[in-house]
Amino acid sequence: MAVSDSMIRRYAESDPDVRLMLRVRDDDAEAFGQLVDRHQDRLVSVLTYQVGRRELAEELAQEAFLRVYRARHRYEPGAKFTTWLFTIANNLALNAKRGLARKKEVQLAAAAPDQTGVAGPHPTAASSAMPTRLADRAELQQAVRAAIEGLGERQRTAVLLAKFQHMDYAEIGEVMGMSAKGVKSLLARARENLRVALTPYIQRGDAAPDSPGATQPFAEDAP
Repeated sequence: MAVSDSMIRRYAESDPDVRLMLRVRDDDAEAFGQLVDRHQDRLVSVLTYQVGRRELAEELAQEAFLRVYRARHRYEPGAKFTTWLFTIANNLALNAKRGLARKKEVQLAAAAPDQTGVAGPHPTAASSAMPTRLADRAELQQAVRAAIEGLGERQRTAVLLAKFQHMDYAEIGEVMGMSAKGVKSLLARARENLRVALTPYIQRGDAAPDSPGATQPFAEDAP
């Protein structure tokens, strides 16, 4: 569906990334470089949480930007640029995870029973077994990361988009193909699961305000 001139003007006026992308549409290589510089690190961080491997996340981020560039001549701003970018990246991450899951199934099927062994405890479980007096910031951040990684795929994606990209319910819904109401419910469940996983730290008051994923991100602050 074609985007109206008034909508293009509205997004161009409110979103500096859209203005850059409109320049990219006109083959402005410098503007594309600015978009990459503005969003690459955060995109890689979100993708790392989603796929669990930094190297793979970097490859997916590169592919996402490549797809943005290839689509530049067809670009029409019907949403914030970051919503479009993370929709592309989220689809790439889902496809990559399905590929990794199939590869793992093949490897497990090929392994003898005594080679598969017993799965080790999930990082979240390990973190809950740690001594209660440990308050090192690195340990806290590790616990937060483990708690986020322990979420279901959809909950984890919603949390990452809300907290890393500061997207509202409607924007997250656009990325994930959900209604804003569905996103609100999904985030509520995710926050509750995170509180449960991090209860030992929250009770001790270890979650410092500037810690990534400290207690504030899990409060009922509507995006």
